[in-house]
Amino acid sequence: MDLTLLYRGPLASCDYDCPYCPFAKRRDSTAQLRADRAALERFAQWAAARTEDHLSLLFTPWGEGLVRSWYRRTLVDLSRLPHIRRVAIQTNLSCRTDWLAGADRDTLALWCTYHPGQTPYDRFLTKCRDLTMRGIRFSVGVVGLPGHLDVARRLRADLPAHVYLWINAAEGHTYTDAEADRWTALDPLFPYSRHPHASAGLPCRTGVSVVSVDGDGTVRRCHFVRTPLGNLYDGSYLDALRPRPCPLAACDCHIGYVHLETLPLYDIFAGGVLERIPAPARAPRAERAL
Repeated sequence: MDLTLLYRGPLASCDYDCPYCPFAKRRDSTAQLRADRAALERFAQWAAARTEDHLSLLFTPWGEGLVRSWYRRTLVDLSRLPHIRRVAIQTNLSCRTDWLAGADRDTLALWCTYHPGQTPYDRFLTKCRDLTMRGIRFSVGVVGLPGHLDVARRLRADLPAHVYLWINAAEGHTYTDAEADRWTALDPLFPYSRHPHASAGLPCRTGVSVVSVDGDGTVRRCHFVRTPLGNLYDGSYLDALRPRPCPLAACDCHIGYVHLETLPLYDIFAGGVLERIPAPARAPRAERAL
């Protein structure tokens, strides 16, 4: 079986204080961190044992995972297993990068976000350059707030040409056409993020070849549809894997709408869906982003 799993455990703490994030500077207790570590280790053991399957794994913690040793170790260990096709994580890249020396560079990838005002620009850029030197595949993104435009332009100029710079539409922000054009000049795929995608009744890969998993093993079709399909660890989710239309009116998050069958994003991001890296042969162009 080929299966993509988006894992989100109980971790909800972050070392940044972004004003647009509800988990900014939140601190998990020692007991909460222990619970998160145990849940992650259980998931990793399950994934390691599924040698008859081909798995692709994206870790989407509410907080920052890579400042925790158990996330770094898990990514390295899973990347070295032959049945794991991809292992990726969303990160603010505040952690050190030397741990990547033990990872399989063909399997591990990073989805990095730069948060202006939370870390010095040069420090973030130095880490991006280190990733490039190590041969780690990664994308870099910025939330498309008006005050972030200049630094996003600076990033695009300073990053290697092959590193995709994505722009997420800011939640609750309405863009004029002129504003959208400025962001699209940096990220030709920004129009996909600008407006929520009508999804009700449309076919989606979630619930078939893509599922989300929480810390206790509850499987759902995606992070945004709360109806459980079963549990990962007792296998009860397997009988529920089947095509079904999206029950929501709209989908406005990349980790959700990228799986809609009505959008061409699996072709655009072929080989890099989880880490948000377009295929080289399908470099994004503004006129293709509808």
